[in-house]
Amino acid sequence: MQNSTLPTTPRRDLRWRVVDIVVASVVAVASGIVFWAWGLATNVLGLAFEFLPGLGGILGGGWLFAGVLGGLIIRKPGAALYTELVAAVVSALIGTQWGYLVLLSGLVQGLGAELIFALFLYRSGRPIVALLAGAGAGLALAINDLIVWYAGVDGLFASVYIVSSIVSGIVLAGLLPWLAVRGLAASGALDRFASGREGRVIDTAGAGAR
Repeated sequence: MQNSTLPTTPRRDLRWRVVDIVVASVVAVASGIVFWAWGLATNVLGLAFEFLPGLGGILGGGWLFAGVLGGLIIRKPGAALYTELVAAVVSALIGTQWGYLVLLSGLVQGLGAELIFALFLYRSGRPIVALLAGAGAGLALAINDLIVWYAGVDGLFASVYIVSSIVSGIVLAGLLPWLAVRGLAASGALDRFASGREGRVIDTAGAGAR
């Protein structure tokens, strides 16, 4: 009687490497500068959404993409939270009209995205994961803002703000980071990460099918 052994799937090492820390930090710092600039831009852009109370949440995605981008690239516990929170710290250090309360926002928004990546065990960079992470961050933003900044608003404002924040999170913080990661992966810039190698395989398979 012959002994047979079933193939085993190698366990992923979820410990952070030096390159993970460096890349996540670079993403966070760059995102923090964008956060700061976006805050200035929304002073003007927000005027276009005043016709419907609460619709200003549609601009929220501009402060959510860091966590999703970091989570998609690193795919390890804490990546989304780290990049979003550090980005918030950077924007606060540069100076924002909201002061250091942006640190609370960064923490909550990072947790919103982090939860989605955790539910998928940090294994997948599929579009649905990115979109859900963006939605999670958007929902977290809306809840935090309604408690901190808009306490006591009516139901219509709250409902519109929540929906518009989630939609913004899906598009600006979900779809755009996924497209960015796919582009970086195709260029070979992320070859030291699972996200980069997976992206190259997908692009190669697609090219072979044509």
